[in-house]
Amino acid sequence: MKLFHAPGFSSIADHIALIEAGLPVELVKVDIWSKRLDDGSDYNDVTPKGYVPALMFDDGEVLTENVAILAWIADRAPQLAPEGERGRYRLIEMLSFLACEIHKRFPIYFSVSEESKPVLREEIQQRFDLLSSRLESADYLLGDRFSVADPYLFMLARGALQMDFALADCFRDYVARIEARPSVQEAERRENPQDGPAPRQ
Repeated sequence: MKLFHAPGFSSIADHIALIEAGLPVELVKVDIWSKRLDDGSDYNDVTPKGYVPALMFDDGEVLTENVAILAWIADRAPQLAPEGERGRYRLIEMLSFLACEIHKRFPIYFSVSEESKPVLREEIQQRFDLLSSRLESADYLLGDRFSVADPYLFMLARGALQMDFALADCFRDYVARIEARPSVQEAERRENPQDGPAPRQ
C-alpha cells in the first residue's frame, strides 16, 4: 500500500491516522507544483485530480479524498472512530464538515485579493468556533478518545494558528496535545527527515 503525500499538506492527516491504526504504508512524495514523483513519473497517472492524498492499494486501485481515506482507515481500526450505533455516521459528518466548511476555504483564501481576505477569514474563524465547545469539554474532537478526525482538525487548526487566525484558546491546547502524540512526531519525522515540519493547507 502506498500513500502519495506532500509535506506540509493535508495528506499528513492520513499519514498520522495510518500510523495510529498500525497499517504499514510506503510513502511516495509528490511535488504538488510540477505533479512529479521522485522517480520523475507523472502523478497525474496515479490520479488525474493532481492533488494529495491518494492511497494506492496493493492491487493498484486508488482511493482519494481525506474523508474517504480517513473513513477507510477507521473501518480497519475501530478504536479510531466513535462508538455507538451512529458512531460511524458521526465520524463521516465531522470529516465532511472539516473538508467542506474549513479545508476547502483555505485555497480560496490564498487566491483572493487582499481586500477580500477579511470576509473569508471571518468565515473560516466562524467554522472553527462551531467546534470550540467540543474541545472545551473533551480532549478530542469526538469525545474522550482520539479518532481519525483529530489529525485532520489538528492540521487545519495548526495552519490557522500559524497564520494568526483568532481561534479560541482551546485550539492552542488541542494542537499542542495532538502534536505531542508519538504518531504525529513519527509522521513529521518521516515526511521531513532533515528540515522538520513545514505546515501548509
